Amino acid sequence: MSLLVEARGVTKHFPLGRGKTVHAVDDVSLSIAAREIVGLVGESGSGKSTFGKALVGLHDKTAGEVYLEGERLPQRYTAADFRHYAQRMQMIFQDPYSSLNPRMTVGEIVGEGLRLGGGASDAQQRAAVADWLERVGLAAGYAGRYPHELSGGQRQRVGIARALILEPTFVVCDEPISALDVSVQAQIVRLLGELKESLGLTLLFIAHDLSMVRYVSDRMAVMYLGSLVELGGADDVYFRPMHPYTKTLVASNPEPDPRSERERATIPITGEIPSPINIRAGCRFATRCPEVMDICRTVTPELRTVAAGDERHVACHLFESGGLASPAPTALPTEVVDR
Repeated sequence: MSLLVEARGVTKHFPLGRGKTVHAVDDVSLSIAAREIVGLVGESGSGKSTFGKALVGLHDKTAGEVYLEGERLPQRYTAADFRHYAQRMQMIFQDPYSSLNPRMTVGEIVGEGLRLGGGASDAQQRAAVADWLERVGLAAGYAGRYPHELSGGQRQRVGIARALILEPTFVVCDEPISALDVSVQAQIVRLLGELKESLGLTLLFIAHDLSMVRYVSDRMAVMYLGSLVELGGADDVYFRPMHPYTKTLVASNPEPDPRSERERATIPITGEIPSPINIRAGCRFATRCPEVMDICRTVTPELRTVAAGDERHVACHLFESGGLASPAPTALPTEVVDR
């Protein structure tokens, strides 16, 4: 498959003043192939949403580069950049209520991208809005309603229609189901899967629920405190986790079967969570890792390919000491267009 999105060393820091800085995302590199779904998981505060927003330009990057189909995207977006790249990249937000303007009708919200683009008449905009409302499972008559008149699932469908009406190739889904009831979550995931197939979309799917991410994703990436610690096939990462942090995440994911939930082994996790303000040398999980070694406290592990020919990448000294790992490939797209 051809490469669609390439993030190279993406970093986002938030200065607090007095010399203090929050290291939200640090040197994260990730490639996403066309028509692929990559799931991004991790605890709250791990930097997942910040990374997703940096990819689509909603956060200025402190360092690093993002490429879309070989074209280098701007470091800092202007209004013209947003209008230009909105036709190729979009984002579906976590909270379907706060992300919708309460003063605008559903029709105005969904059709805003077409209106700002200026390439469609009023009649064409209305027809496109009605078509997309039906495609996401809402009647065309919902165009005249306001967000507060809709349920959470209906609001998220409006957010999906708003993001996809311009038919982008790459969409960041920032925990699009976490604020919804379980029954509605399944409907939204099924809808995204259908639209992905019909439109040929490429998705970065950010979520907390590892079992859901495994279900929808081709590959799974795991973040901890702003860094990528494991990457591989979704089934491989979920059923055969390698990084100690990934193992704790999988172990903490509840089982739907009560008997299995009672009988399964748990991995206790203790220790202090490091501050994202004062990042120390060494592995960021060292203060909580049950398999910590002396080297973990002083040397930061690199994300490496584990075993020849494998697609698993792990940032852990456990796989370096035995000679089982080699540096992960970091090649840029063949054709790069500087902007």
